[in-house]
Amino acid sequence: MDYKYILSTDKEETRKLGKSWLFLGIFSVLLSGLFSLLLVISRTPAIQSHIPFIDFFHTALVVHVDLSVLIWFTSFASIFWTLICRDVNRLDWFALYLSITGTLLIIITPFIMDGHPLMNNYIPILQTPLFYLGLSLYTTGLSLRIVRTLLAPIAMNGTTPSGALATGVWLSALTAFIAILFFIYTMTQLPSDLAPVAWFEILFWGSGHILQFTHMLLVFIVWVILLQQIKQTLLLTPAILFTLLILSFIPVLYSTVIYLQHDVISGEFHQQFTQLMKYGSLTTLPLGLLIFINLLRTEPAKGHLFPLKLSLWCSAALFASGGILGFMIEGVNVVIPAHYHGSIVGITLAFMGFSFYLFPLFGYPLKNTALKLAKIQPAVYATGQFMHISGLAWSGGYGVQRKTAGAEQGLDSLPEIAGMALMGTGGLIAVIGGILFLVITYLTIKHKD
Repeated sequence: MDYKYILSTDKEETRKLGKSWLFLGIFSVLLSGLFSLLLVISRTPAIQSHIPFIDFFHTALVVHVDLSVLIWFTSFASIFWTLICRDVNRLDWFALYLSITGTLLIIITPFIMDGHPLMNNYIPILQTPLFYLGLSLYTTGLSLRIVRTLLAPIAMNGTTPSGALATGVWLSALTAFIAILFFIYTMTQLPSDLAPVAWFEILFWGSGHILQFTHMLLVFIVWVILLQQIKQTLLLTPAILFTLLILSFIPVLYSTVIYLQHDVISGEFHQQFTQLMKYGSLTTLPLGLLIFINLLRTEPAKGHLFPLKLSLWCSAALFASGGILGFMIEGVNVVIPAHYHGSIVGITLAFMGFSFYLFPLFGYPLKNTALKLAKIQPAVYATGQFMHISGLAWSGGYGVQRKTAGAEQGLDSLPEIAGMALMGTGGLIAVIGGILFLVITYLTIKHKD
């Protein structure tokens, strides 16, 4: 049977709200790209010594990570969470406005006060009241969006394509809600005498790991919808998709066991979530393999379908690379950012490709120059990121430490220098790929029908 895996965008108010979340996500990518350019330059041999504001590295890194991971990913997730709601009301718009305000406060904080950056994992922090306010407003808006989705979804089932997709989207919202609940719980359990960096590290450790499953569920939804666009008949029934999405969600439930069995400041708590991320993600393999088999069955794509297929291939390759590198981590070195950059960029490419699908649905068809650029942008971005993570993984094998810049990296040997040079070159190419995405967005919006 020929199933149609699409999410409805028939309601005008729903389209408007979904489009607004998309533009917030793209805006965050634009600003994160500006910060990432400074990051790449500050770690590239022969260039880093000529950067006058190298001490700004950690502040820029904090804002870059928060914009490119937290805000970009959750804003994009909010598009899906909006589309599976039965209706849109003022609460939905209020959630968006809170998140927009919070994003703007996060962006301007480094330019009006000393950030005192903390390089904790998942959501690094600038220790200023304005940053805390911005992060709180964004999180409050996001939480309201999630609750609205959980309480008012369209029909979820394993008998129709839309029902199976809605189930996966709803589970991603439930996962994010669980992450927020455990974030609040952790805050109540932390002793006040911990050093700030340790306090925030523990605060975000469990909920940050849980949130990764939100992104994984959504990236599979994106891949299935993009596959539907480039291949009319898929070897994937709604019942199978429904079952495999639930299987992918099961590791999230184990997080409750971790919280019940271990103190949040214990080493066992830390290690259990590391293992959950490493081995729990294996539950996604059946769905990932099924998608890959369907991708192999697709025929050459042309016209507006070519960017969708190219994004899908590049996304899957980088996501898989990041997963493989996760099993190669030994010690605290730059193999760690190689791992998460692979996975994160794999998701980012999926969302970029899905943007090419969403633009026409939101009234912005890709034409002329925008379409031509969209046919090369995923490859440029992916090539740069493959070079970036390869250089990091190579240098990590020689012990180059993460979250350092300039002379602190201790690049003493030719292999270390070569690896980081490859990282820097790849990073600059990836920045070009990111800029191309923004140019495509601008041209598409400019030439709206």
